[in-house]
Amino acid sequence: MPYAVVVTFKIKSDAMEDFTSLVLVNARKSLLDEDGCHQFDVATDPACPNEVFLYEIYSDRAGFDAHLASAHFKSFDNAVADLVESKCLRTYSQVEQ
Repeated sequence: MPYAVVVTFKIKSDAMEDFTSLVLVNARKSLLDEDGCHQFDVATDPACPNEVFLYEIYSDRAGFDAHLASAHFKSFDNAVADLVESKCLRTYSQVEQ
């Protein structure tokens, strides 16, 4: 059954450009390199200039776990650590398509 992940980041005010370029690379690599990743949307809203919302769909929980274990995710996570003010991650194990 598909597995959804949503993440909302609050980015430090001077770090949005750097964060955005890094998260877009992570999204592309996830879609290209991970068989279990089927969707990886990066969304922003001009009304919330320091917020980034991710919507990801994986084949199952194992697909998400593989994403977390991937070299590109670990590199991304390390690179953005000082750019992020806060992060809220939620997962959904029942996804109707």
